[in-house]
Amino acid sequence: MKKIFAIVAMMGMMTFGLTQNVMAQDEAAAPESEATEQVEEAAPAQEEAVAEEETPAIEAGETSLHQELKTKFIEGDAGFMSIVAVALIVGLAFCIERIIYLSLADVNVKKLMGALEAKLAAKDIEGAKKVCRDSRGPVASICYQGLMHMDEGLDVVERTVTSYGGVQAGYLERNCSWITLCIAMAPSLGFLGTVVGMVQAFDKIQQVGDISPTVVAGGMKVALITTLFGIIVALILQFFYNFVLSKIEAITSNMEDSSISLLDMITKAKLA
Repeated sequence: MKKIFAIVAMMGMMTFGLTQNVMAQDEAAAPESEATEQVEEAAPAQEEAVAEEETPAIEAGETSLHQELKTKFIEGDAGFMSIVAVALIVGLAFCIERIIYLSLADVNVKKLMGALEAKLAAKDIEGAKKVCRDSRGPVASICYQGLMHMDEGLDVVERTVTSYGGVQAGYLERNCSWITLCIAMAPSLGFLGTVVGMVQAFDKIQQVGDISPTVVAGGMKVALITTLFGIIVALILQFFYNFVLSKIEAITSNMEDSSISLLDMITKAKLA
């Protein structure tokens, strides 16, 4: 508090000194200050007028962008566009579910294996099992299954770890097929809308009996908009899907390394 009061006092003294200097300058140059004040008074008024003119333009631009997106969605045939939107929502739901599951499955493997090594070095098999039970994720589950068959020999432990590792890998890849389905459906629906738009354009040409830009513009617009939205949805889902795959690969690599480390620890514990 004392430092704050000191800083405030210093600022007050500096402000007072500056005020005195400004007053002295104002007295020395009174005519010039009057002209300057008139210019300064006119400048804010002009700035406010310009701001008032620009603000409605900006707001109108934001409104027109939002309205344009809604208009394009409707113009692209609401039926196809709604299906593409559903594919996006469903795909994102599965992506988020996988990301949450994989984030919970990803643990500090080095810390877990270090605790297991300490327990096995001390011949505390039950303590090692407890460490695995108290830890989440596929690595801990695989290690627990290996410790459960430790007394049956290294061959049994290796087969158990390999088999259960395949089961855990299946859990990691669950629902990924639905994401790939949504990725494939989005552009396919867009291309289907393209075909429908072309058919509509040719129907109008047949009805009118003339090929002109005004006749085919509506059908071509539907074709292009549906294709555009389908490709955008596929790109968004593909980004999240690649992120999910990278997480699965990282966890699978940890599972393989942990399995090899567990076999080495069991071998050392039996030889000790």
